[in-house]
Amino acid sequence: MIVIHDVETYTPDPVGPSTLLLAGTRIERISPGLALPAGLAGEIDGAGLVAVPGLVDAHVHLAGGGGEGGFASRTPELTLGDAIAGGVTTVVGCLGTDGVARSLPALVAKARALAEEGISTFVLTGSYGVPLVTLTGSVERDLMLVGEVVGVGELAISDHRSSQPTFEELARIVADARRGGVLAGKSGIVNVHLGDGPSGLGLLRRLVDETEIPITQLLPTHVNRNPALFEEAVAWARRGGWVDMTTSNVPAFFARGAVKPSAGLARMLAAGVDPSRITFTSDGQGSLPDYDASGRLVGLGVGRVTSLLDEVRDAVLVEGVPLSVALGVATWNPARALGLPRKGVLAEGNDADVVLLRRDDLAVHTVIAGGRFLMREGRPVAKGTFEP
Repeated sequence: MIVIHDVETYTPDPVGPSTLLLAGTRIERISPGLALPAGLAGEIDGAGLVAVPGLVDAHVHLAGGGGEGGFASRTPELTLGDAIAGGVTTVVGCLGTDGVARSLPALVAKARALAEEGISTFVLTGSYGVPLVTLTGSVERDLMLVGEVVGVGELAISDHRSSQPTFEELARIVADARRGGVLAGKSGIVNVHLGDGPSGLGLLRRLVDETEIPITQLLPTHVNRNPALFEEAVAWARRGGWVDMTTSNVPAFFARGAVKPSAGLARMLAAGVDPSRITFTSDGQGSLPDYDASGRLVGLGVGRVTSLLDEVRDAVLVEGVPLSVALGVATWNPARALGLPRKGVLAEGNDADVVLLRRDDLAVHTVIAGGRFLMREGRPVAKGTFEP
């Protein structure tokens, strides 16, 4: 049992000072002035802290990614310590450019390893390419028969690294994902990687305009990649679609017009976008390739899950976005898109995933996942199997 006394609480909506009682893996009570016996082993004084939901990172290359610069450019796997440091308690793993040397069985195995170590994990089936790689031979079967699979992705369009999928190919994939999701009681969301190509969101707009598939079946990501794509994303969100901004970036991206997610959130709000349609994801452990105008690789970075909280923090402290709104894009919004009702929101009966931030600078103080301390008062108390 864990008790957090008199802590300013955001569910992500602000509810004021409250006492949180965590029993087992669930949140038992959230109440102001809750009277409990003194001397409980898991007591925390909430003075100077803010209680928020554990962050939900819906786009992480759990088993590593990359490879755009050859075999030596393959990126490393996610460690539990990186997730803890960023206040991330739920991750969704995916493959990227490489769907050959990186495999779905390895991705599921890594997800299960992280779950054993202490955080909640899910995966997407497929990768950049078409035909899709799957675990069972079809998207529908993956969604129905593999518990960790909640959707498809990241399927690439508008990018020189994509398979240049046709409208018909894309429509069939999204339709299969929707049908599999309906049958499995899952979201079946399709995470769509957007590159710098001039076609932008064109294929997705056509899909929504010419089929019966709802706009919410799609989660276009990397929409902050360039100014033109960002403006397309604003219009897409105004139609009711999800839009996802990537928090891992390198200076070269910003020099060419990439929009910093914290600033992008403020701009979307100013443009009248419903904040409930916006998500942030880290692209953690994904490669961040820098190409010149001729498509030649000139630089390479690695995404970090810690960037997710960094951009939430900057949205509040630099851009003046309300904390509840900034938290929503990294907690409840992605949880809803993924169909995870017990994640991303502090509520009685939900999973006991709670992060305590310092009120003054929103730095991570304590991380609790599934009712278990992973960090306490700034000190990690859990680590991955092979972390020093």
